[in-house]
Amino acid sequence: MLKLYIVRHGETEWNKVNRIQGRLDSHLSDKGREYARRLGEKIKDTEFAGIISSPSDRALETAKILRGSRTTPIGTDERIMEMHLGSWQGLTTKEIKEHYPAEYDSFMNEPNLFLGGDGESFADMLERANGFLEELKKSELTGNLLVVTHGLFIKILYLIFKEIELKDLWTEPTVDGTSLSIVKWENKRFELLVESDMSHVAE
Repeated sequence: MLKLYIVRHGETEWNKVNRIQGRLDSHLSDKGREYARRLGEKIKDTEFAGIISSPSDRALETAKILRGSRTTPIGTDERIMEMHLGSWQGLTTKEIKEHYPAEYDSFMNEPNLFLGGDGESFADMLERANGFLEELKKSELTGNLLVVTHGLFIKILYLIFKEIELKDLWTEPTVDGTSLSIVKWENKRFELLVESDMSHVAE
C-alpha cells in the first residue's frame, strides 16, 4: 500500500497581497513558516519512504521544514509545479480582472474551457498530474510518501481522486497554505482519506 501525504506550500509574501506566482516565486511569509512548523510537529512521528517537492523555492522550503530532523532526501518533480499562468504571473488578481476580463471569467467559471493563453490550460495540468500518478502506480514504492506542491495542482489531483469533471474544479474545499490531504493507493484505486486539513493551526 502507498499512502500520499499531499501538502500545499506555506503562505508566501505574494499570497498575502493576492499577487499571482505561477512559475515565479516569492519567499514564505512568517505565517507560512510557522504553519509549516506546526504541521511538521503534527507529522513528526510519521515515517516517509520518500519526499517529493515541486522545484519552486516556496515548496522546497516548506518540504525542508516538514522533513525536520529526518535524513530523507528531497527529490523534485517538475510535473507537480504550479500552473504556468503566462502573462498573468506577477500581477495581482485585481490587475488580471482589469486587463484580461474574459479570460479571467473563463478561468473562474468555465475551467474546462479555459485555454491558458500564453500559459497552461487546466487540461494541460490534468495531463501532467495523470502522468505523475501513473508513474507512482507502476513503481514498487510502498509506505508513506510526502508530496509538497501547489494549490491549483492539488485541486487537479482532487478531480482525479474523486473522479469528477474538469468543469467542477472549483468545488469545495479550498486548499490553504500547509493544508494536508492524505490519499491511499491500494487494490488499484485511490481513496481520499483526509482532505485539505488545517487542524494543525486550529486555535
